[in-house]
Order: sequence, then structure tokens, then C-alpha cells
Amino acid sequence: MEGLLTRCRALPSLATCSHQLSQYAPQRFHHCAPGRGKRLVLSRMFQPQKLREDQVLSLEGRSGDLTCKSQRLMLQVGLIHPASPGCYHLLPYTVRAMEKLVRVIDQEMQTIGGQKVNMPSLSPAELWRATNRWDSMGRELLRLRDRHGKEYCLGPTHEEAITALVASQKRLSYKQLPFLLYQVTRKFRDEPRPRFGLLRGREFYMKDMYTFDSSPEAAQLTYSLVCDAYSSLFNRLGLRCVKVQADVGSIGGTMSHEFQLPMDVGEDRLVLCPSCHFSANVETLDSSRTNCPTCQGPLTETKGIEVGHMFYLGTKYSSVFNAQFTNVHGKPSLAEMGCYGLGVTRILAAAIEVLSTEDCVRWPGLLAPYQVCLIPPKKGSKEEAAAELAGHLYDRITEAVPQLQGEVLLDDRSHLTIGNRLKDANKLGYPFVIIAAKRALDDPAHFEVWCQNTGEVVFLTREGVLELLSQVQVV
Repeated sequence: MEGLLTRCRALPSLATCSHQLSQYAPQRFHHCAPGRGKRLVLSRMFQPQKLREDQVLSLEGRSGDLTCKSQRLMLQVGLIHPASPGCYHLLPYTVRAMEKLVRVIDQEMQTIGGQKVNMPSLSPAELWRATNRWDSMGRELLRLRDRHGKEYCLGPTHEEAITALVASQKRLSYKQLPFLLYQVTRKFRDEPRPRFGLLRGREFYMKDMYTFDSSPEAAQLTYSLVCDAYSSLFNRLGLRCVKVQADVGSIGGTMSHEFQLPMDVGEDRLVLCPSCHFSANVETLDSSRTNCPTCQGPLTETKGIEVGHMFYLGTKYSSVFNAQFTNVHGKPSLAEMGCYGLGVTRILAAAIEVLSTEDCVRWPGLLAPYQVCLIPPKKGSKEEAAAELAGHLYDRITEAVPQLQGEVLLDDRSHLTIGNRLKDANKLGYPFVIIAAKRALDDPAHFEVWCQNTGEVVFLTREGVLELLSQVQVV
């Protein structure tokens, strides 16, 4: 790209978003000139925004409930809207980001042999009673009865269901294993005090994978394989997670690790050793211990939010449901199991928590709902003639950069100044904001390009814009 960029002096950072946005109609496509495709325009987006702090506080009911940056920002810019305590409507931008995250998860899981399934949210009580978790899970389970008096829970996890499913297949051979079965579905947990928006709710999306192996050694290899896939996932998202030793809790098993994203609002306490890289959740250690158990060096403590969790289950569940396969000697053997979770909605909120400024949302590049926002001049301004050039640039981007089809948004609210629309774009965190202003009328035309994730502002010709955007990765 050397020689393409004419760098301009960095403009002052933008603060709060414009108060002029309120609520828009459901998303529709606008037609362009004949022969062109369809343009996505901002005025048709359903994006209810509450841009003042007092409006956000009134949404959550009590000022004490609004306790973290991601929760405040997601409410302010219309990414989520409260439905009931611990439950949120996920609005269009958030759904787009979540769908992209699920695609990245699918890529990583299927690279290691994962097969996607979808199990019912309603889980029969008898499955949970078989493992004694109907009672041991306590009030965390959301329970209900149908009209016939049959008891169910809304599943917070699916160890019982998946093991019963595999056990129903009576002719499994060791040659078919391992199975790595996963789903991305809504989960439910009756949190006593839901808080922090999507970081701790009663209803949430989770990726849960369940693995079935022919031996403990094979199961350990699968455990390492999934661990590496998780590390790859977080590296692709640009999130610096720490893998720590963890307690097996109510799920059980003999080994467990968490992927923690260090942050001040995290509810987990972690200890790290800078010398030997030992790391653990404090709940796994003796409370009196002050030094590292492996090298005896000093431990440092930090807080984190759990975004991934993995368990080696052994035969804890396969023995209950008799999930067997025929081994190499022709004899029946119990499958060795593991389970692996990723908090999908929690990863979204945690990424916003660690990447955003106090006033503006920032996304992992792969997850931004839209990659590009194009801002034409204000109607009636001296630069109004550049509006047609902005439309032509929109069409050219979507034609010349195939991966950006459906990723470019035109801010057609030409009754607003460029400055007000730029503030809104900054608030929503589009990775690239392109402005057709005074220099778009030069020969050749130059467009002002804001690279939000790096803070750079450059002026580029149309060809320069296309070359820059051709390097954007989209899932």
C-alpha cells in the first residue's frame, strides 16, 4: 500500500454520540440506479438508541444495575434492549455480530472434526435424576411441568441429553470414534442476581461440545485438540485469554480448565506465576497458599471473566446411561467423555468490554456488524455534488470487493451534518468510515477514510479505497 496513502493530521477524537438519532423502522433495502445492486441504508435500520445516561439507567430500572462499560454502551447504541431481569432482546447489529462469531466457532470446531447437532432446550427431569443433578443443581435449574404433570428443565447444559442420545446407538464401533458433537443454542440459568448485561444473564447463547473417545489416552488427546482450537479462536478475535486450572463444579469429571479474559469487572479471581506461567482459578488452591505450587515463586492475582470452560469427564455420564462401543477386542466398553463450552453472547460482551473506549464501541475486526460506513455530504451544503460520487463509490466497492457485499452501509441521513453522522459512526464502531466531503470534488476525487481500530485518518482516491478494503477479512 506504500504510495497510496496520503496521511492527514490526526483529527481530534470524538466523544459522545449525536442525540439526534432516535428509533428507525425495520431494515429494508433501497434500490439504486437501474442495473445496480441494492444499497443498505442507515435510515431504514431498526436501531433504537438511548444516548443519554439517564435514559439507559431508566431501561435497567436501578442505577446500581448499570455497572460495566459493555452493558452501558450496548444499551446506548441499540445493540441490546432489556426484556426482563437477565434477559435481553438482541437487536440487528448484535445478531449480525453473533452470527459472525458462530461462523468462526464453526470453522474452528469443524477443523478438528466437530459435527454440529441441535438438541431440545426442554430436558426431561428423568435424565437429570439419573445423574442426581436434578437435586444437586438446586434452584439454578429453571423447572416446569407440562399439562400432563411431566417435569422438565430448560437446559443450562446438555451432558445428560447427549449421552442418552449416543447410548441409544447400540452398534457403535471403536473405528467410528472419536465423536465430537456440538451445538450453539440458547441456555437458561436461574441466576439469583443477573448483572453486567450479557456477561451474566438468565438466558444466553452457548457453544457446547461433547466428545466420545475409545480410551483415556485418546480422550486426553481430544482434550488437547479442543484446547488448541479455543486458543486459535481467541487469537483470531484478538482477545488475549488465559487458560487456567479450574474446579469441576456441578458438571464433574477429573480435570478442568477455563479460558479467562482478564478484566476488572470479572467475577473470578485468578492467580498467575510470571516465572513458570502457572495459572489457576483461586477456587482450586488452598486459601493459605501464597506461592506457586510448581516453582514456589510468587503469585500475582487478577480478575477475569470466564469465556470458555472444558472438562475431562471420563465415564461419569457414559456409565449412567450405558453409552458403549465395541472395542478392538470385540468387547463392550464405556466411552470416555469430555465437554467443552464457549459463552457466545458473553464473548461478544467481553470483547466490547476490553476493546471499547468509554464512549465508543469497538469490535474484534472479524465480528463488526458492518465493515464500512459511507457518509455522503449534507443536503444543501457546498459539497452536495459529492453525494453522487459517494453512491458510485458504494456500488464500486460492492462490485470490486466481493467479500464486502452486504458489509457496506450508506448513511443516507443527509439532513444531518457530516460531523454528527461521523460521531454516530464512531460510537457504533464500524472498522472503516469513508466520507465524501470537499476533497471528493477534486480531480481525482479523494475520500476521507477513518480506520477506527487503528486511529488513522487518510485521504485516498477511489482506487486507493478499493485496494485498502480488498485486504479486509470477513467471515
